[in-house]
Amino acid sequence: FPEMVSNPKLVVVQGTLNVVMKQNVILSCLYEPGSPPVRYTLFKHNQQVSALNRSDLSPALFTLTISSASDVGEYKCKAEHNNSSGGKYSNSLNFTLIEPISKPVLSSPTSQAKKGQNVTLSCFSENGSLPITYLFFKGTQNISPQKTMQKREAAVIFLFMNSLSDFGTYKCKANNSFPNNTKYSNGFNFTLAEERSHSQPLIISLGLILLLLIIGFALAIPFFLIPLYKASE
Repeated sequence: FPEMVSNPKLVVVQGTLNVVMKQNVILSCLYEPGSPPVRYTLFKHNQQVSALNRSDLSPALFTLTISSASDVGEYKCKAEHNNSSGGKYSNSLNFTLIEPISKPVLSSPTSQAKKGQNVTLSCFSENGSLPITYLFFKGTQNISPQKTMQKREAAVIFLFMNSLSDFGTYKCKANNSFPNNTKYSNGFNFTLAEERSHSQPLIISLGLILLLLIIGFALAIPFFLIPLYKASE
């Protein structure tokens, strides 16, 4: 058999490198300048997965089923002539398992605010493959550009409670590369905090002063009455 002078090519012909559980992926391995027969062997991390013989110039097709996390990782194929030593290895393909996101949690340090106050909202999905994209809503209207987080951390927005229309129910949604996996948070409500009247502290102070005067007057009465009683005897 002639010596192999180039490397075979390994490509994905069905599926993508980002895979989900129970997904089927088909890989094609082909040594283009070779003369048949050719034996193709698929490896995962240097462990043989499967082998096929081709007596013509057609590629070897390997079907993978992603049934567990151990099925992802780096794959290569080797092409060699039957009954010959040596052979050539292909490029590597690295599969990554993507996981669905969990329902995001929308939170804020406070649920009550005054008009003219700044508040924050944070949205966070604890589970799911990164990156995760978040979007914030008030009612059905989105209120911020989408935020894509490359790390496992919350997306945060700042709100200025300018008018009564800024109070009410907010939500956020999250999604990642997992197909058809958009999740919405529960609603979070901002309510208008009751503002104390400026006259309230003054009224309370005057009431306390009046109460102290009444108590003082009541305590002073015996000191006035006892001398008068003795003088009249």
